Amino acid sequence: MSTTVTAALGGRRRRIAAVMSLVLAAVAALTITTLFSRDEAEAHGATVFPGSRQYFCYFDALTENGSLDPYNEACQSAFDQGGATPFYNWFGNLDSNGAGQTVGYIPDGQICNGGGKGPYDFSAFNDPGNWPRTHVTAGDTVEWRYNNWAHHPGRFDLYITKDGWDPSQPLAWDDLEKFQTISNPPATGGAGSNDHYYYANMTLPQKDGYHIVFTHWVRSDSNENFYACSDIEFDGGNGEITGIRPGAELPGNDGGVVDPPTDPTTSPTEDPTGDPTGACTATASVYSWSGGATVNITVKNTSAASMSDWMIHWLWPPNSGIAIRDSWNTEISTMGDMQMAGPSGWNATIASGGTASFGFNVTGNLTTMPAMECMPA
Repeated sequence: MSTTVTAALGGRRRRIAAVMSLVLAAVAALTITTLFSRDEAEAHGATVFPGSRQYFCYFDALTENGSLDPYNEACQSAFDQGGATPFYNWFGNLDSNGAGQTVGYIPDGQICNGGGKGPYDFSAFNDPGNWPRTHVTAGDTVEWRYNNWAHHPGRFDLYITKDGWDPSQPLAWDDLEKFQTISNPPATGGAGSNDHYYYANMTLPQKDGYHIVFTHWVRSDSNENFYACSDIEFDGGNGEITGIRPGAELPGNDGGVVDPPTDPTTSPTEDPTGDPTGACTATASVYSWSGGATVNITVKNTSAASMSDWMIHWLWPPNSGIAIRDSWNTEISTMGDMQMAGPSGWNATIASGGTASFGFNVTGNLTTMPAMECMPA
């Protein structure tokens, strides 16, 4: 598989540390200048191949010191309009109440940001412009990829612009036709990584010239939906990318065309490099009362090496009404129904076989904790 620009970001330790710094900053409600000084934020995913606008623009703009300086002119315009927040949250283009709704719910001209009902301002990503483009060949079967920052079951509905659409105008529903649905695809590795992704075969339609692929991720365990627009040039290409900063790192994107198609059931479902940073678990005890509960969580390092950071992720049941009232020994960030808990600082490092604990009080009816994922650094 080939491309003009491929790379991966640094190690898992830097990725998790960046997430934790943003979680802490979000809870403290700092300004955007100090909030986003590293290269991650918490969210769920975006199209990696063919690269979506928010994915390309973030990695196009990202500099070595973690600041943003867009190279692409459309990305620069989006940065000027919306600031740094949607860039650092490139995988947070969402609507917590989307529930699979399309025409009549998402207005024409606001399709690429799902109607603008999420926590971040992706409105500029609806604008026509010279966005980074992926060059492909009509009829080829390629490996579609979607970042799996947090794992959720569901389906991905893929739409493409019809022949004769007007690229000088914002995207409308009459411009689109659905060409594929991908349900519960496998993933290359666990959540919480830039370069892990869902993947599946995608046969490209018979098109010519410039088109947009709109991806609508419809979760089956929640009403939360995600949105992404990818700019495609049907010109006989093989996944090459133009309009991006030379040498930009694009984790998970290698422009690979898979023709004849591969069988995704035989492709690797684990990170081929393994997990060099170990593993951890989280267990909870819940003490309930009328209208609330106290939760104590124990984080255990189950690996042979010490870990210097950790993050616990879980989802409240849809429409549960459960809300965290206060907490101790942790910093907790909320996005939709997703909760992310990290250390307070002093309890970040856990020796091999050791544990750390934290807790919180909730309002609402809680008798048992949902399934929790522990991500070590």
